[in-house]
Amino acid sequence: MGYCEDIAEKVIGGKAKEVVALVEQALAEGENPEDLLTKGLMAGMNVIGEKFKLNEVFVPEVLVAARAMNKGMQVLKPALAKAGAEPLGRAVICTVKGDMHDIGKNLVKMMIEGRGIECIDLGTDVDAERVVEAVKENGAQIVCLSALLTTTMNAQKDVIDALVAAGIRDKVRVMVGGAPVTQEFANEIGADYYTLDAASAAEVAEKALKEMNGK
Repeated sequence: MGYCEDIAEKVIGGKAKEVVALVEQALAEGENPEDLLTKGLMAGMNVIGEKFKLNEVFVPEVLVAARAMNKGMQVLKPALAKAGAEPLGRAVICTVKGDMHDIGKNLVKMMIEGRGIECIDLGTDVDAERVVEAVKENGAQIVCLSALLTTTMNAQKDVIDALVAAGIRDKVRVMVGGAPVTQEFANEIGADYYTLDAASAAEVAEKALKEMNGK
């Protein structure tokens, strides 16, 4: 087995220390950093995403795998920067105003990062103006909005309205999710995508960015 396969396997197993050691060793031996990212770290996280969708693994396993991937990424980032590797795109993610839930948001963030997308995490209880600022500051192409309460769902619409008012709605794709959110509600508020789980959200974000980038 090559380094990439080994790294993917250790990410799936959530072995952070072993992932770090393998990435360091692979870089020292001149392995291509982009291959280590796409065929190693991301490949492992994508397997976890599929298993999560099929209820073969659950939140704890996803969190442990994501931690292993992130540790490997920290080692890999300088080599990727040196090689001029660019992320697929940028996403701004948050839980909307009035809502303090973050587990779902964090899962989506980890899955999205596992697809090679840079994620700007604004945290929880985020108002519409802050989202607009972050999109402008970072040149983000995707906005991911989480709402876990029926009382905060409409704050997703507030963000979309703010993007329209700022004249940048056509520059981003808006993704919404959360326990009370439905496809019907997403259609009503003018969101581009609704996804049921974190793995699906990552797939949709990757597909949307590739379409936007003309790939």
